[in-house]
Amino acid sequence: MTDLPPDLPRLRTLETWLVLTLERVRRQIEDAERRERERQRGIAARPPEPEWRLEGGRHQGPLFVHVGTCWDGRKRSRGITREQARRALAEGVRACPQCNPDAELRFLE
Repeated sequence: MTDLPPDLPRLRTLETWLVLTLERVRRQIEDAERRERERQRGIAARPPEPEWRLEGGRHQGPLFVHVGTCWDGRKRSRGITREQARRALAEGVRACPQCNPDAELRFLE
């Protein structure tokens, strides 16, 4: 016993439908693979994470020095060098209480 139709016209119709469906699936696979390649290229092209960050306030000067991977203040900060981070701490900019860059910089008061 089979679940396929017994006559040729319906079998041909089913074949046509399967071919069209397979083509659609293959196009979807190609699109998904293309999107994944583009995503991987984007990841590879990202600039490296800065080692240190300086968080700035909207209307005042710098607020905190952060380790580059700190989750806090990521959108409101810019990358700086190790020397700039040490200089900012020396000038009175506070160290982030979450990531403690002063400990990593060995700049403890």
